[in-house]
Formats: sequence, structure tokens, C-alpha cells
Amino acid sequence: MIIASCETAEKIPVFEWSQLSPVPDKVGFAGSFAGISNNHLIVAGGAQFPEGTRPWSGGVKTWNDKVLALASDVKGWKEIGRLPRAMGYGISLNWKDGVLLIGGANQTKHFQDVYFIRYQNEQLSIDTLASLPHPLANSCGVMIDNIVYVAGGLSSPVASSAESAFWALDLNQPREQQQWKKLPSWPGEARMLGVAGQINGEFYLLSGTSLYIPEGDSVVHRRYLRDSFVFNTGKGWRKIKELPHPVVAAPTPAYTNANQQLFIFGGDDGSRAEQNTILKDKHPGFRTETLMYDAQKDNWTITGAVFTDRQPNPENNPGASTWAPVTTPLVVWNKQIVIPQGEARPGVRTNRVLAANPQ
Repeated sequence: MIIASCETAEKIPVFEWSQLSPVPDKVGFAGSFAGISNNHLIVAGGAQFPEGTRPWSGGVKTWNDKVLALASDVKGWKEIGRLPRAMGYGISLNWKDGVLLIGGANQTKHFQDVYFIRYQNEQLSIDTLASLPHPLANSCGVMIDNIVYVAGGLSSPVASSAESAFWALDLNQPREQQQWKKLPSWPGEARMLGVAGQINGEFYLLSGTSLYIPEGDSVVHRRYLRDSFVFNTGKGWRKIKELPHPVVAAPTPAYTNANQQLFIFGGDDGSRAEQNTILKDKHPGFRTETLMYDAQKDNWTITGAVFTDRQPNPENNPGASTWAPVTTPLVVWNKQIVIPQGEARPGVRTNRVLAANPQ
């Protein structure tokens, strides 16, 4: 039994964590777009509360349109251009030699635009693809065989319910024939801030939060979800084992390794959601566990944790610490998992860029 246990343990991958050069902004951004173009790490857009401010002390969220690129830690980050508008909280996916930017939002509206950005020969180019059927932000998506899948989200900043939208865009078709196709929704609650993934060509929708207004109340509340679903183009949806805890807004798309194991890094379980305005700067941050899904066993396993480093006085100096961020993309760059920036705790951003090498 001891030998069998050791053999099982040896099969569970672990990750060696490090940090790349931080994004050149004292605060950092959540909801940024990110991806790879011609071996440059690209980070664009996002939103922040300016240095020293918080939403509960009158801080006003500001939106960003800068596009930054990192060739290597030696050369550091440089600004390479601007987005068509300041925006964030959309989907970003690698495709060919560039990055798709899908939907998103600013302080007043949500967008249905789809852009394709490339950085080549020291020049940033921005192309336009078929727009989403309607505006969407806080959704999740993944690319499978050059087909983009998008699930859930919010249609506007004042929406009181999440979306059950599930759409696909086939980029194998000629450009003039490309259009979004509506697919059947998953057999569960509408949601936003879910995590998307793929194993063996199947689309995974994991966790997320639904919105509701309790009877006798006028305030929108969140219901943090553990349920997870898989979509097969020939067979439709099926439900898989629930997560050990919600992983709302965890870095997405989830990472899938060569053994077809899927990994989620951190996320918000909602356990302190009703206390945010009470805890304020004493909020300890979000979950740090790394969860692995084994499709053959239909089983979730905690395999480790996102690297964090809590320094003195994190309440007033959160930038000195390293957090497990949420509302940020996950990017694979030179076989390395990269989690750039994000939300360190409610109302607080980080400019740190985490990197994990699978061992």
C-alpha cells in the first residue's frame, strides 16, 4: 500500500513558481487582456483604483488602453501601442501569431467587438473580426481546433442577472463567412466569471457566480457555484463532479498539460463576499490552492498552491506582497504558465507577474 501511494503521488505534477518583471505600474490592473505574439508576452487594458484609493473610500475605478510587451526579463516591458478604447474584463485567447480580444467593458457599457492584435517588426496591428451577437463582459472562453467558444458573462454594467449564452466562432472558415453560432446552453444556472478549459477537444465550463435579487431586497447578490460541465460537439453537455469549492474569477483559460490533466490556480470561493465592506484592507486575499481535474476518474485533487509571499503591513502596503490573483488571464509562454497582474483582494490590484514551470 505504501508503494502504491508513492507511485500515485509521483504522478501528480507540481509547479515551480517564480516571478517575471512586474508590469510598470505601481498599482497594476485587473481584467487585463493577455497573450503571446511573436514570442512577446502582451498585456493590455484592464482597470484599477488609483494608488492609495479604495472603492469604500470614494475611489473611482479608472480604465486603461495601454498595450505592453515583454520580450524577456533582461529587456523589460515597453509600451507598444493603444487599444481602440480603454477597456477590460473581456476574453483573451492566443491564435496563430497574435491575441484575440473578445468583448469587455468600461465604466459605462459592455462591448461586443472582437479584435485580433499582433506585434511584429516593432509594430502593433489591430484587426477586427465578427462581433459577438450582443455585448458581453466577465465571460470565459477557450480555443479548440481554431474554434472559439464563449460562455456566460454580463450584458451590461447594470445587469441584475448573468447570461447563459454559449457561442462559437469557427476561424477555419474564410473571413467573410465567419459569424458567431449560438449553441445550446449548459444544464445549470446562468453565470459570469467562470473558468473555461479544454481536454481532448471538449469544452469545460467550471464554477462561476450567478446573480439574484432576494425577495424584499433591491440589491443584486452573488451565488458562488461549484458545478462544472463539459460540452462535446457531437453529444452535447454533461455534468461532471463538482469542485471542492467555488473558483470564481480564477485565471482562465485553465491550464491543460500533456497528460490531459486540467489545472485551476486559486479563485474566489465567496466565503467573505458579504464581509468585503467590513474587512476592507484586512481582507486576507483569495484561495491559493491548485486544483487538478482527472477526466478519466472524474475527480478533483488539490495538488499544491499558488506562490504567495505576505510581507509586513499588507493592509496599507499590499504592493510589497505577492498574492494569488483573480480576474486575470492565464497564458502559456515557452511552456511556462504565466499569470499577469490581477486582483489581489477586493479593491486592490497587483502588478506582479507570476510564472509556474510544470515539473
